[in-house]
Parts: sequence; C-alpha cells; structure tokens
Amino acid sequence: MKMKKMALLLCMALLVIGMYSVPVYAKGDVAGAIEGTWTTASAQIKTVVNKVVFPAIDLILAVFFFAKLGTAYFDYRKHGQFEWAAPAILFACLVFTLTAPAYIWRVLGI
Repeated sequence: MKMKKMALLLCMALLVIGMYSVPVYAKGDVAGAIEGTWTTASAQIKTVVNKVVFPAIDLILAVFFFAKLGTAYFDYRKHGQFEWAAPAILFACLVFTLTAPAYIWRVLGI
C-alpha cells in the first residue's frame, strides 16, 4: 500500500512537471550573448572577489592560525613537544590568500 502511494505521488509529480515545463528554443547567437555578458560582468566580479571574498577568507584563516598557534603552544607546555604541521599549513594558506589578488586573475586568464 505504501509503495502504491509513493508511485502515485511520483507519477503526479512528473505529470505536474510535464504540464508546467515549456520547451525553449534559442534563436541567434547565444554564445555571443553569454560572452558579452561575461565581459561586462567580469570587472564587477573581480572587484567583489578582491574586496570582499579574499579579505573574508584572510580573516578566517588569520583567526584559525592564531587559535591553532595558541593551542599548539599550550600543548607544548603540557607535553613538551611543539606540533608545527597545523600552524605551518594555516600560515601557508594565509600567505597564499593574502597574495592571491595580485596574480590569480592572470592565472585564470581573466
């Protein structure tokens, strides 16, 4: 009985999707329109990524780096051995994201 209800529900969903979907046929130069939109929007995308996304990632990585450095220091005080792996990885990521806006757009070809 439960399988019958599920099959009926699936058939109804497919019927509704079929009724409300409309085929779209593109006429003209679709690729040219997409390329034109990309060239006009790429400058805005670069600005947003450089001024919002990279600084947000930098802030998060800096907080994690200093928090991990603090916990590594307290582990050193407790066990006498300093673990460098996690702070070193976070520092490398932080340096990478701090310097990324200078070269990332040339690498991507934009």
